[in-house]
Amino acid sequence: MNVRRLIPTAALTGAVALAATALTACSGGNSETGDAKGGRLGVTASFYPLQFLAEQIGQDHVKVTGLTKPGVEPHDLEITPRQTSQLGDADVVLYLKTLQPAVDKAIELSGVKNVVDAATLTKLETHSAAGHEGHDHDHDHDHAAEGDGHDHGEAGTDPHVWLDPVKYAEIAKGVGAALEKADPSHAADYRKNAAELVAKLGALDTEFKDGLQNTATKTFITTHSAFGYLAERYGLDQEGIAGVDPEAEPSPARMKELQDVAKKDNVTTVFFEALASDKTAKALARDTGLKTDVLDPLEGITDSSQGADYFEVMRSNLKNLQKALGSK
Repeated sequence: MNVRRLIPTAALTGAVALAATALTACSGGNSETGDAKGGRLGVTASFYPLQFLAEQIGQDHVKVTGLTKPGVEPHDLEITPRQTSQLGDADVVLYLKTLQPAVDKAIELSGVKNVVDAATLTKLETHSAAGHEGHDHDHDHDHAAEGDGHDHGEAGTDPHVWLDPVKYAEIAKGVGAALEKADPSHAADYRKNAAELVAKLGALDTEFKDGLQNTATKTFITTHSAFGYLAERYGLDQEGIAGVDPEAEPSPARMKELQDVAKKDNVTTVFFEALASDKTAKALARDTGLKTDVLDPLEGITDSSQGADYFEVMRSNLKNLQKALGSK
């Protein structure tokens, strides 16, 4: 994850307003021509997990455009006039409110009518970077977020719901319903595709549940504290090095604490993500005699990803967790 860049509100508002004005002047409205869409429903998704849902559920009936390009961390997205035009052109916009402030502002100013906030399709929770503090593995229990220097959104909620297949399936159902409403003539296909995707996510949930049920340790250390939902779902303890930003420098006290946790809980591996520096992970691993490996937060797919889509990367994550935790 790259270091988050803050965009001045006034500058962002001006840029979005200018783009919206230009779009209206050139096209005379919010609808892209049928030729440009090929007669399909135009869907704009703010980042990969929502883009994947739209593609899987919509299939040949939709033309999906992603605002966040491969290799760009979603929090860092800066909206261009062209991307604002895409929002204005879309029949449906999928986003997760507060994850990408620039997208939130652009949607507000674009005037697009059919907007789906994934945060309303499942329950968001708060998770602590230190998994041992008050962690009872109760799936309905909200954990207090520790100060990690990052805005998780409403009341400090954790946005990384797609890393829990059960919650991701809830979002998939909502996306399917939104496509049905926007394009009633293909409602039966959307319903069928959504049901098939939900079934696949159910199977993935079973794989994780079975694969992580019997392990030598339940604790994993990661540079990116994105795996709170996954940890809570499968009875694990996530220990984040420095909150949700994997490139933030942890305090000496936190590094000492993690050394103690690693020794106490027989931790074998420090996880990092492929798109961020592994310097901190390697430093901790060197000091504690641990290994390093990749745990992908699945905010995008690139050539560095351990798989070509959501399911392949999640199964790679499962394999890496099983190895690190000593699955039996």
